[in-house]
Amino acid sequence: MQGKGLITLVAIVLGLICLNELLPTWYSSKIEKQATAVAGNDPVKYQKEIARLSKDTLNLGFTELYYSKAKEKEMKLGLDLKGGINVLLEINQRDLVNNLTNYSANPVLIEALNRTDQVQKNSTKSYIDNFFTQFDAVNKEKGANLKLADPEIFGNTNLTEIKYNTTDEEVRKIVKNRIELSTGTAYEVIRTRIDKMGVTQPNVQRVPGTGRISVEMPGVKDIDRVKKMLQTSAKLQFWEVQQIQEVYPYFQELNALIAAKGDSMGVAKTTNFENLIQLNTLKSNGVANVKLSDTAVVNKILNSPIAKRLRPANIKYTQFQWGYKPEAGDENNLVLYAIRGNINQKAPVDGAVDNAAISYDELGRVVVDMQMDSKGAKDWATLTEKNVGKPVAVTLDNVVYTAPNVVNKIPNGRTQISGNFSQSEAQDLVNVLGAGKLPAGAKIVQAEVVGPSLGAESVKAGLYSFLFAFAIIIVYLILYYGGAGVYAVIAMIINLFFLMGIMDSVDATLTLPGIAGIVLSMAMSIDANVIVYERTKEELFAGKNIKEAYNEGFNFSLSAIIDGNVTSFLTAIVLYIFGTGPIKGFAVTLGIGILMSMFTCVLLTRVMIFSRLAKGKNISVWTAFSKNIFRHTWFDFIGKRKYAYIFSAILTVICLASIATQGFKYGVDFNGGRSYVVKFDKPVDALAAQDALEKQFVNNEGEKSALDVKTFGTDNQLKITTDYRINEESLEADQDVENKLFAGLKPMLPANASLKTFKGSEDAPFGITSSVKVGPTVADDIKTGGAMALAIALIGIFLYILFRFKRWQFSTGAVASLVHDSIVILGAYSLLKNVMPFSMEINQDFIAALLTVLGYSINDTVIIFDRIREYLQDRKALTLENLFNDSISSTLGRTFNTAFMTFLVILAIFILGGENLRGFMFALLLGVGFGTYSTWFIASAVSYDLLKKKGVEGSAKGMQDHKKPEQKK
Repeated sequence: MQGKGLITLVAIVLGLICLNELLPTWYSSKIEKQATAVAGNDPVKYQKEIARLSKDTLNLGFTELYYSKAKEKEMKLGLDLKGGINVLLEINQRDLVNNLTNYSANPVLIEALNRTDQVQKNSTKSYIDNFFTQFDAVNKEKGANLKLADPEIFGNTNLTEIKYNTTDEEVRKIVKNRIELSTGTAYEVIRTRIDKMGVTQPNVQRVPGTGRISVEMPGVKDIDRVKKMLQTSAKLQFWEVQQIQEVYPYFQELNALIAAKGDSMGVAKTTNFENLIQLNTLKSNGVANVKLSDTAVVNKILNSPIAKRLRPANIKYTQFQWGYKPEAGDENNLVLYAIRGNINQKAPVDGAVDNAAISYDELGRVVVDMQMDSKGAKDWATLTEKNVGKPVAVTLDNVVYTAPNVVNKIPNGRTQISGNFSQSEAQDLVNVLGAGKLPAGAKIVQAEVVGPSLGAESVKAGLYSFLFAFAIIIVYLILYYGGAGVYAVIAMIINLFFLMGIMDSVDATLTLPGIAGIVLSMAMSIDANVIVYERTKEELFAGKNIKEAYNEGFNFSLSAIIDGNVTSFLTAIVLYIFGTGPIKGFAVTLGIGILMSMFTCVLLTRVMIFSRLAKGKNISVWTAFSKNIFRHTWFDFIGKRKYAYIFSAILTVICLASIATQGFKYGVDFNGGRSYVVKFDKPVDALAAQDALEKQFVNNEGEKSALDVKTFGTDNQLKITTDYRINEESLEADQDVENKLFAGLKPMLPANASLKTFKGSEDAPFGITSSVKVGPTVADDIKTGGAMALAIALIGIFLYILFRFKRWQFSTGAVASLVHDSIVILGAYSLLKNVMPFSMEINQDFIAALLTVLGYSINDTVIIFDRIREYLQDRKALTLENLFNDSISSTLGRTFNTAFMTFLVILAIFILGGENLRGFMFALLLGVGFGTYSTWFIASAVSYDLLKKKGVEGSAKGMQDHKKPEQKK
């Protein structure tokens, strides 16, 4: 065959590249297994053994392998396979706007910012776009006629490129560009911090146009430390401190106010504020010393609108801030400080740090020495000179680290931060200050945490499902296609090798859905061989010799294979664009698998088969069992379409009725909320757990938060979802939820259970194995993205079918079948949401499954449409009805084999792939079944009826508006 040498050369070169990419993964795994064999579960001994083995190298001639380099280049594993944390950080864009306006107190600006904060909670637009909209609205309502270039808005020294006559449109562009640059700065700062933590294979990416940064850190175990490191803006500020005598009269008034209006402040009228602040234990330069358990109540009181309105002039702008941590010897209390603020809350000293280092004070305590930049040093000298003998607070992200009295003026910008640090806390602070400050505060709006034990279980489940599915495909191919099946298996193994090598070379991350994508792409890639072999069988039955039959089989199948794979590839592209995290991994593996199957199963298989045939050797394309299956099968699909229409109509009505009345069970990524998978050392009752947790998750007004507790997989595992404090993205809110979770579940845990082991320990047989948090704004974005992905996939498929088959009737029939499949699957998830023993949530994974179903279903449809197009040339005398029936019946062998193999593979993953994949795989199982049905009875039938209405009924001749190139027989 032509091009045989080139195809062989490409295969060899690609194979060598993939081998070179995969060798580091093999070598690092080999070293780690050797270290584990010696060290067992002793981590210290393991690290020593790794250090010893790292000195060895393996010289393969063309490359030299050593552990440290191999570890850097090994294939990346996702969180679900390795454990770790994946967060979506959002830079506080209100802070950015405040900075660009030089903290202006203009009432129009403040009102616009306040409104934007509210609108943003339910908007998919960027913050700055919403701000400009709200600014225009407030500006018009108040009749202020302010321009964006006004000195009180953006026309200040922070934006020197804006002049007084700069138009609003130009200002918008300048501000958007500056915010984009600020996000870029934040990205670099975050990357530097992560590098200083020594995390292996982190993945840090910007999310364009959103002010968000995606951070994935596999293998990380100290989750709280990571969250704190990522969210700290390193906004180091120095403030004057007000003393107790200045604020005590206000505290007395608060005590009287609580007795009269406590209910309006969210606390009981019997609450004694003076008792809460424990003035008799006051220390440092604080104004209160509060029990840790009472800090939330004190916050609620001080931040209530009524309390703020009561403030006298001397503390109108005062900021009440907490100490960094309890002081030594007083572990149960936290100091509250009164920071002297101003109208725009701009700190007297707000300078960046040139350098920072760990040091020790005269008592041997850990401190952090730092040197300010030139501006900070100048402001610091002014502040210390003004406040000799008075306290000055050193704050980082609105938390007071220390507030000592100033002894004398400090002219050189050097200072010391103390805060009862441990060595690791001080090191983290040095790393944060050394990496530079973020241009604005950052908050975690979405987070996924997977424990290492769950990751290990996922690897095992994924491997088992993969091997079982692989075995199914091998046995079935050889049993059904004989010798030709052997070549299909060889091509599939090469395809898998290329797929893994290319994924490694492009730094793609392998996830659990990614493994499912690999298995599914293998099943779908076999479809190309099935199409060729089924066509080859037809040619053999028509009397061709073996070489001619294979030649015709490959030639006539090519257009159908290309069309089927292009439509599937379109869905993979849509998944990649609109998906996040593991869904991107699924899309990448599916997309690469489809591309490689085109090469291995069409070109490489052809080379191998014709090389054998050229030697005069035969290659069977059937076995005794399969030779005559479907050979004489014919069914009147078009004649029975009305029964199918009735069945589909009834099914559609039931599904739509259920969707309208029962709705769906949405996952946290669609609704917002926090979800935890908690493992116990014994079976646990989900209802009892729900009752216990309902008492814990109560909001400030005494109302119970939404709570859902379900058995997850085994009877000793629960999935707990709540919206308690979901509008708060702080680390403190996360810790509060975890504390309440532990308090509610403690009676069901072992007697020696502690909060630390509950939150995550490799060795403990209980605790949180994974968690997900999604803020409301992100949830809205995910829902919108999912809807857009489905719409774009349908439009793309419609246009491609129209382009390839030249008739809108075919496109309409194809899309009608896809809409039918989507409604049926959505209806099933609505009808069965409380019935199935596994998760039936509508979430990102479900959208990925739905798009995959569309790709599979259209692949099926394209094969039949391609056969119709061919028969238009060869069977011109047929009626339109018979032409459709012959086309569908002649492809039954291909449809059955592909559907059956794909169904078996998905079933294997559904059973063996682990609980996290069951909902995903159930959607695919439904999709394969109904996708096959809709191809026969919806896509083909609708296309037939539309063509018939156009008057193309008597014969197929009326459809021949374009000729197919002549094929050599």
